[in-house]
Order: sequence, then C-alpha cells, then structure tokens
Amino acid sequence: NFFSYCRVNGKPVLGVCLGMQLMVAEFARSVLKWENATSEEFDNNKSEVEGQKKCHVVIYMPEISRSHLGGTMRLGSRPTFVKNRNSLASRLYGKVSVINERHRHRYEVNPKFVKTIEEAGLYFVGQDETGQRMEILELDSSQHRFYFGTQFHPEFKSRPGKPSPPFLGLILAASKLALP
Repeated sequence: NFFSYCRVNGKPVLGVCLGMQLMVAEFARSVLKWENATSEEFDNNKSEVEGQKKCHVVIYMPEISRSHLGGTMRLGSRPTFVKNRNSLASRLYGKVSVINERHRHRYEVNPKFVKTIEEAGLYFVGQDETGQRMEILELDSSQHRFYFGTQFHPEFKSRPGKPSPPFLGLILAASKLALP
C-alpha cells in the first residue's frame, strides 16, 4: 500500500486524520506482523476475518454516540502536547510544547496498543492533555526523513504566505531542502 511504499523507500509522506490512522494500521501489519490490524471504521461490525480475530488499532472514540451522528465528532481547536522537544513535530512548530490545531473526527488510535507500537519504532510525539489521544506520529529522523502523521487537520489553519508546518515540512522534504 501507499504508506508501506513510502515508509520502506524513504519517500516523504504526510498522513492527515484518516491518513494517520492508516499509517498506524500499515505499521502494525507490516512491522509488528499483526495481519488483521485494522480500523473499526472499515469493520462493518465483524470481529473476525476468515476465522481470525481482528486487531482494532484504530477505534471509535468511546464518548461519541454511534447512533446520533449529527454534531457528534470531536470538533474544533484542541491542544496537542509535544512529548519530545527533539522530534520533527517540535522542530516544525518552532520548539513549542503545545500546538493548537483543529479537529474533525470520530476515530482515534487505540490507546491499548500505543506502547507496543512505539517500542517497534513508530512514535506518538504529540498527545492530548490526558495522554490518551495520539495526535502526531513520526518515525525517527534517523530512519526516515519525513514520515509524519496528524490526527488533527493542519490544512484548516494554512494560509497563503503562512503554510501549515506539516505541509511546509512535506514540501521541504520532497524538494530535498533542509527541514527545521
């Protein structure tokens, strides 16, 4: 798949919202060898595939109603706390410890798998104020120049002459220019 190709071949890639979630599922399948890693969003309420239990690395947010879809997303500007001051996320956003970006989603990375995924090399460097919601992921820069995902939507705050830091980073990496 696309994210596997980019990860393995060192191609710069930015995953936004669903893209970040797909990055997590691809990593779980390819690196951790969890063949049935998936998102509940694609599940159709089936807990097994060909007799094998699914591994939901992306889940429906527990506080959101499944029956009333109008106005039930996680919406609006929310703080993201950068865990690692040496991370690409920290460098892109100017070494700040808190980033405020806009959200629009119902699904999130399953917190019960975060530790195992990070131990395998995919790092969740940005989290919400509780530490339970994964907001930014990246591979270590020694492994990949720009493999970066956000749960939030950085495009909502991008403006002509003032591009969003993740999009600017993607352009710089794809152009083989220096990253912050």
